[in-house]
Amino acid sequence: MRTQVSLYDGWLFHKGDIHVPRPADKGPVYKQSKTERKLIGPAAYHYHDNPDSYESDREIRSEGWKHVNLPHDYIIDQPNDPTQNNAHGFFKYDNAWYRKHFTIGEEARGKRILLLFEGVAGHSTVYLNGCLMKHNFSSYNSFVVDISANAYFDRENVLAVYVNTEEFEGWWYQGGGIYRDVSLLITDPVAVDLYGVYAPTKKVGDKQWRVDFETTVVNDCYEDCVVSLVSTVYDADGNAVASATAEGEVPLREKATIKYSADVCDPLLWDTECPNLYTVKTVLTEKSGMSDESETRIGFRTVELDLDNGLLINGKKTYIKGLCCHQDFGLTGLAVPDNIAKYKIQLMKEMGANGFRTSHYQNSTATMDALDEMGFLVMSETRWFEATDEALEQLETLVKRDRNRPSVIFWSTGNEEPMQKTENGRLIHKAMAAKIRKLDNTRMITAAVDSPDGSTVYADCDIVGINYNLELYDKIHSEYPDKLFFASECCATGTIRDWNFPSNANGKTIDKDHDTTSWFKGRENTWKFLTDRPYIIGAYQWAAVEHRGEAVWPDVCSRSGAIDLFLQKKGAFYQNMSHWTDAPMAHIVPHWNFKGLEGETITVTVYTNCDELELFLNGESLGRKSIEKYGHGEWDVVYTPGTLTVKGYRDGKLVAEDERKTSKPADRLVLHADNKFEANGTDIALFTCECVDEDGLPVPNAAEYVRFSASAPAVIVGTGSGVDDHNAVSMAERLMYAGKITVAVRPEKGQKTLGLYAESDRCGIAKITVEL
Repeated sequence: MRTQVSLYDGWLFHKGDIHVPRPADKGPVYKQSKTERKLIGPAAYHYHDNPDSYESDREIRSEGWKHVNLPHDYIIDQPNDPTQNNAHGFFKYDNAWYRKHFTIGEEARGKRILLLFEGVAGHSTVYLNGCLMKHNFSSYNSFVVDISANAYFDRENVLAVYVNTEEFEGWWYQGGGIYRDVSLLITDPVAVDLYGVYAPTKKVGDKQWRVDFETTVVNDCYEDCVVSLVSTVYDADGNAVASATAEGEVPLREKATIKYSADVCDPLLWDTECPNLYTVKTVLTEKSGMSDESETRIGFRTVELDLDNGLLINGKKTYIKGLCCHQDFGLTGLAVPDNIAKYKIQLMKEMGANGFRTSHYQNSTATMDALDEMGFLVMSETRWFEATDEALEQLETLVKRDRNRPSVIFWSTGNEEPMQKTENGRLIHKAMAAKIRKLDNTRMITAAVDSPDGSTVYADCDIVGINYNLELYDKIHSEYPDKLFFASECCATGTIRDWNFPSNANGKTIDKDHDTTSWFKGRENTWKFLTDRPYIIGAYQWAAVEHRGEAVWPDVCSRSGAIDLFLQKKGAFYQNMSHWTDAPMAHIVPHWNFKGLEGETITVTVYTNCDELELFLNGESLGRKSIEKYGHGEWDVVYTPGTLTVKGYRDGKLVAEDERKTSKPADRLVLHADNKFEANGTDIALFTCECVDEDGLPVPNAAEYVRFSASAPAVIVGTGSGVDDHNAVSMAERLMYAGKITVAVRPEKGQKTLGLYAESDRCGIAKITVEL
């Protein structure tokens, strides 16, 4: 039976290359030209890697090794440098080494032993016990290393990983290091292959469904074997709803795929509102006693593209209200713990989104799990638009890992590729599409194209995806009238959270919707355009969350997110909510703290899904206005301190209100917890520090310098506020921008109580305590 253990803790890390001279004599050259290639240097088994050593019975090294846990991104922990590349976040990129000492019990001897790397940022080289095991040349794919023949059982094993960040794979923050989990997977020599259970569902009657299992079995033995398989489908309460059995022969040292099916009667369906999930448990047995058990989640849903009715999920017309998003988080870089990945998806759901594009690569398992659980329609995209062996292998891993997910409805072969207009590009896309269809023929294939006029890939796409280019949609549709369309990327409207003045040359852009250029249209104009055309089934907006890189100094990130770099909501969050949700809402932008501008006119914007709005200042009506669908309210108001109130109406009935009050000066600090977390050694707790006045009102323009402290053994991972702050995020003190600082704290595994303190010279001390 299989066991899988996370190797997240107890790693040793060295930033920078370690020079290993070329040997001067034959002996070390001869000895290192064998299976154990590394007897010298940081990949060698006996290499001295003990940080701050006090040993006296051997040579002491002092190379700066440190203890770290995964996930780990070593690029993020440095100040921003304007001389470094802006697309990559104004950071200096170094190479690095990791080492991990671990043991494997004698009971594992003779078994199949794998190391599963979820993601390593940079070109990575993996060694075990001095033996070269694997080269991996992408940051964005998971990969497996079979160490069955190289593992030790009578002594510790030493895993060494070299990370080279000299190459890059994108025009966004690249990060560096082992930024996702590494796990040790041990099975019998005959086992279900990794991602080996494919369980597509098909509706075969009014309430009848069939699961067509294709289970791939690996046989690492030196003789053929016959296996028995039992796959059982369980509902969310653990009740078995269907089961199927099969037998098959697997040749020695090969894999075989065994096909069989099970009927399911009237399952609960998966959709964006009720994302019901089921679990398939597959049990393998073999006559000599070998066995295995594998679990994968599935959902029952139909997806259709209908020229008259658009996208149908379970026969219901569904419009994609989607977001693109990079994987990083402002305080941890690429090393995003599972609970933060889930929290980001929760924020998108709150915004009203039902779609997610994995721009532009395989996302983490935690992110994909959250998308399944919260009912998102996913456009899953691979990193490399290539038909090379390496790129197709990465594509295969992506598809096999996620082809059971009900959330995934599109596979995308690439994004904004110049070759998408060439014959070479047509051939590349066709080869990639063929590869996908061999692995999964139940989902639609598309591509994100930014030069749609003359694109050569659309003929082999099931649906046409266009990035921006609103003026070309109708023309391209006339060329492909038998296909539906969607915006694979749109908007990219840059704003700075709570900046309420005209844009300036120092990176500040007003926190309101606007057309940036004819290419980057605002959210309102884009949404009106798209929803006005019946051949368009929805959009993936750029972007959900600000990401590092693609920046213009002094800002360190792209400004296009509806949520800022540190997961605080911007005006666009509420504008999307007004477009994408039905519950009545109204949200005023900006705040109402403008001391010194008394008598000046300030434009007040209200995002709403109501059909009428009325604005009041200090109880006096400033006018009632009708609001068109997907529109907004706007008033030019002469600034007077006090209370700004808006009332929203539907069919003449008051259904929503919002207000902004002028606060007094900042008087004290307050802390509140933002997300769910556990003391499991990897989760991060997020807190927001705000200033309030003597009456408890938030002070939205507060700019306190705040120092933070967490109760040991918890550590402050980072703090962040303004996106033009160039200090390292790991600092436990921060200048507040626009009244808020985000604080990330990691409690130690098993910690029972977490205390966080905030202190400023003017506002005193605040404390929050969380029982774990």
